[in-house]
Amino acid sequence: MTKIALVTGAGSGIGRAVALALLGAGYAVALAGRRRDALEETISLTSASRPDALVVPADVSDETSVTALFQACADRYGRLDLLFNNAGTGTPPLPFEDLTLAQWNRVVAVNLTGAFLCAREAFRLMKTQTPRGGRIVNNGSISAHAPRPLSAPYTATKHAITGLTKSLSLDGRAYDIACGQIDIGNAATALTARMTDGVLQANGAVAPEPVMDVRHVADAVLYMANLPLDANVPFLTVMATQMPFIGRG
Repeated sequence: MTKIALVTGAGSGIGRAVALALLGAGYAVALAGRRRDALEETISLTSASRPDALVVPADVSDETSVTALFQACADRYGRLDLLFNNAGTGTPPLPFEDLTLAQWNRVVAVNLTGAFLCAREAFRLMKTQTPRGGRIVNNGSISAHAPRPLSAPYTATKHAITGLTKSLSLDGRAYDIACGQIDIGNAATALTARMTDGVLQANGAVAPEPVMDVRHVADAVLYMANLPLDANVPFLTVMATQMPFIGRG
């Protein structure tokens, strides 16, 4: 039986790489994101037409939009086996005292409330479908363990994702729903291109940082996704070997 996955933030970066990896592994995939053209571009990067792919423009911070997203997935496929809760955003590297409430609220709405809304809809579908159950993989970050300078909103939400992951993992047991988290460091995407030129370090210096091919992230998510529901990776970190996360200070 073909497995069904839903990937948020599938129009670029990590979400795009994971959606392509899932399609390549035989999953049917619902691709969600704010821009239809970006989602369609993701599908165009595959080597063939994809009747197994569904494009659904959606804003994960909006409850009505998320409800419609999961209804579209249920209408098309009848079930959901995997949610990759990936959509996220951040703020420019501003001094903490210069952050606005609007900037804070936007990051919380997308990174945390969006993950909650999508996980809630996944729970509702997974606990009632036959066969019952499924898997949720939350995109955390190494910022779920240690912050970068000037990143309070992003870091706070990623720490919160860890708590959400643990709660979902516990609450999902009764319904054969497994939940894990992947914490990713310096995958080569458009968002991390600046790291090779130099980014602010904890000691105030600006230094370049190594990056890794984003396909390694996709491979890791695919490994988690392919586990049977009686096995789970609660937390997995994948990072460029020489980036300064270990021993940051």
